[in-house]
Amino acid sequence: METIQLASGNTIPVLGLGTWTLRNEQCKAVLKNALELGYNHIDTAWMYANQKEIGEALREMGAVRKALFITSKIWHTHLKYDQVHSQFDECLADLQTDYVDLLLVHHPGDGTVPMEETLSAFDEIYDAGKAKNIGISNFSIEQVDRARALSQAPISTNQVEYHAHSQQEALLQHCQAHQIPLTAHRPLAVGEIVGDPVLGGIGNTHGKTAAQVALRWLLQKGLIVIPKASSDAHLRENLDLFDWELTPEEMERINRL
Repeated sequence: METIQLASGNTIPVLGLGTWTLRNEQCKAVLKNALELGYNHIDTAWMYANQKEIGEALREMGAVRKALFITSKIWHTHLKYDQVHSQFDECLADLQTDYVDLLLVHHPGDGTVPMEETLSAFDEIYDAGKAKNIGISNFSIEQVDRARALSQAPISTNQVEYHAHSQQEALLQHCQAHQIPLTAHRPLAVGEIVGDPVLGGIGNTHGKTAAQVALRWLLQKGLIVIPKASSDAHLRENLDLFDWELTPEEMERINRL
C-alpha cells in the first residue's frame, strides 16, 4: 500500500476502509474480508458505534497491531478536556488496543467549548503515545489555522468531504501549503459519482470504472481516500488504483466538474 509522510514524521496509507454505517456482524465480516484482501488502514469513530465490532474482528483475525493504521475520532458532544479523555478511553477499550495511529477532532463544534481545551487533551494523548498522530475533521481554513496555532503536536490531516462534485480547492491548497494533507471522506459522494458521464468516459479509456477514476483523481491531487465499501467486488475495485494514472488533460477535465 502506498503511503505519504505526515508532519509528525509518521506515514499513513493513502487508501483506507471507511466504516461509517457499517454495524454489527456486517461490520465484522466486511473488515475481515478487507484485511484478507490487503487493506491495512481502518477509519472509524466513536460516533459510528462500530468500534467494538472492529476490535472483536481484529482479535478474531489475529491481526498484527503494528501492521495496521487505525483512525478514530472524538465527537463534537465531547470536546471538553475531561470528555475528550473519557471518550478516548472508551475508544481504546472498544478497539482492544493501547493506541490509535490517528485521533481526530470529528467536528469543530459550535464554539461553546474553547478549542484550547480540546487540543490540550489531544496534546496529552499524543505525548503519552496513545495517539501516534492527531488531526482534525470538517475544519474550515480559519479553523485549521486556529488549530495549528493552539496545538503543540503537529496537525497531521484535515478530514473533509471531498469529491469530484464537491471540490474545496482553496482548503486543499491552504492545508497542503502547511503540510496538512486532506483526507477525503465520502469520496464517491455516497455512490452519486458512479453515474457521472465524464468520469465514466475517462474510465472507459483506461478500462476502469467511474468510481476508480474518481478515487485515482483524488490520489493524484495528493489526498488520502477512505471510501466505504461492503461488497467484495467494491473492496477489490477500490484497491485497483495504483498501477495506472490519469493524464494531465483528464485531471483537468475532472477539475472542471
